[in-house]
Amino acid sequence: MTELYNKNTREEFDVLVVGSGITGGWAAKEFTERGFKTLMIERGRKVEHRKDYPTEGKGPWLFSERTKVSNVLREEEYPVQSTCYAFNDSTKHFFGSDKDLPYSTEEGTDFRWIRGNHLGGKSLTWHRQSYRMSDYDLNANKADGHGNDWPIRYKDLAPWYSYVEKHAGISGNRDGLAQLPDSDSLPPFEMNSVEKHLVEKFAQHYPDRPMVIGRCAHLSQATPEHMSHGRISCQARDECQKGCSFGAYFSTQSSTLPFAMATGKLTIATDSVVHSLIYDEATNRVKGVRVIDNEDLTEREYYGSVVFLCASTLGSTQIMLNSVSRRFPKGIANSSGVLGHYLMDHNYNASVGGVIDGFDDEYYSGRRPTGIYVPNFQYEPSRYKKHYVRGYAMGGGASRGNWKSGQHRKGIGAGFKDSLTQPGDWYFGMYAQGEMLPRFDNQVALHPTKKDKWGIPQLHFNVSWSDNERLMMEDCAQECEAMLKKAGAKYVSSNVSIYDSAPGQAIHELGTARMGRDKKDSVLNGFNQTHDIPNLFVTDGASYCSSATVNPSLTFMALTVRAVDYCAKEMAQKRI
Repeated sequence: MTELYNKNTREEFDVLVVGSGITGGWAAKEFTERGFKTLMIERGRKVEHRKDYPTEGKGPWLFSERTKVSNVLREEEYPVQSTCYAFNDSTKHFFGSDKDLPYSTEEGTDFRWIRGNHLGGKSLTWHRQSYRMSDYDLNANKADGHGNDWPIRYKDLAPWYSYVEKHAGISGNRDGLAQLPDSDSLPPFEMNSVEKHLVEKFAQHYPDRPMVIGRCAHLSQATPEHMSHGRISCQARDECQKGCSFGAYFSTQSSTLPFAMATGKLTIATDSVVHSLIYDEATNRVKGVRVIDNEDLTEREYYGSVVFLCASTLGSTQIMLNSVSRRFPKGIANSSGVLGHYLMDHNYNASVGGVIDGFDDEYYSGRRPTGIYVPNFQYEPSRYKKHYVRGYAMGGGASRGNWKSGQHRKGIGAGFKDSLTQPGDWYFGMYAQGEMLPRFDNQVALHPTKKDKWGIPQLHFNVSWSDNERLMMEDCAQECEAMLKKAGAKYVSSNVSIYDSAPGQAIHELGTARMGRDKKDSVLNGFNQTHDIPNLFVTDGASYCSSATVNPSLTFMALTVRAVDYCAKEMAQKRI
């Protein structure tokens, strides 16, 4: 059997998979289970399931600053990464160093690029919300003229959604909503009493805005099949980003990688930074990849018959832009000229909250790994507001104040201490998850002079919110305020943060190597295969034509396994 971890391998492979996160793990699993000798290439270090989760189960009181990262370290090492919701002293080892991973932005713009360069990538730290796209999402560009038409529809993805959901384990209710297709799901997590109350109130006043429990990649109730994988039910610890030895949430390490390893067909090259792709103009094929060693900066090459780029939206695009030749002087497979353009993120820049009376005898237990979700209710042009296009979903939840609410109160002595043991008010909050329009001007390119420590040109971002996104967030704040007030909430307040925020913060970067029906305005076809080069596929978020409003990772999985199935059949017919 081939050595599993072997970055110095000289073998030639059937498939090279660049990246080991959500899409890379699925590509490796699917190819190896079909009998293809596969090399997974990861730019960062090895992370083994269970063994390499050093802070798992470690209470905050065991950290010198109670998991807070010092201001000096934040400013010097993690000025961008530390803005991520999941970043703290117990998780920082799963975030890249901004000092080692520089990039630049156009004057007057900003972009937050959150990265996790290690085996498993951001599958170890993602927020695990998992929703299917609908035909409304996939038809939106064609329906209103913003962006190119997706070359696929829901029927093309539906069986692959089911396939990945059954393996990954997605909890959620079957809600029967046209704009949010049901998943093949495990039992849903339970709403608390206040949330159930608001479901009824919203249904009474806003029947077109159903509130459902969030669907998430957690084993709410592990099946015998999941337990045979070495995974068990979620313990509701809310320590997910530290790594989960229970395998209760989906990650490369817990779910896809073990299956690929079991085939004996997988080799993993960690600490291997892909510089560019090796292109053979005579055959119009990619022959392999050029790699810079992450540790000693030496160079090497890997060869294979097919290349799947799964390095994340921006990672894959950086590799493609840096792969130039006589035929492709502006980046490989870029005859359309759109590579790097149409960069999108989700728009989380409005929030609202209020106090709910009448449930003083109610509480809850555990730390549920999901919240509530109100799907986009402006999902087709006839439902758009007059002053902007597309729409937004809303996440959130109800919780009750605890002892932390007393940290700013005045008091001393036994009476004050006793007051901290009493629960506070019930609070319900919602936040927006809005769509960002695909715009040619939102672009990422290679910087003409600046390079990173591996000698690779840095990415340079020119990305900004449009008036459409700003108007959308102002509307969301107003609508959510009205919803809460109608439901009887007190002390309702809202916030619109888009004027102070930067794209990228949602960590849902999408586009830049988009699919399309016409090779003149797109990089990929409907199977994530580049129009220009038959043996080169891109299955991560770079392939998106529009952002929709739902979290994208479940669709990444479905697109990847669908592309592998197509590629394997094409290889069998010797068309690749």
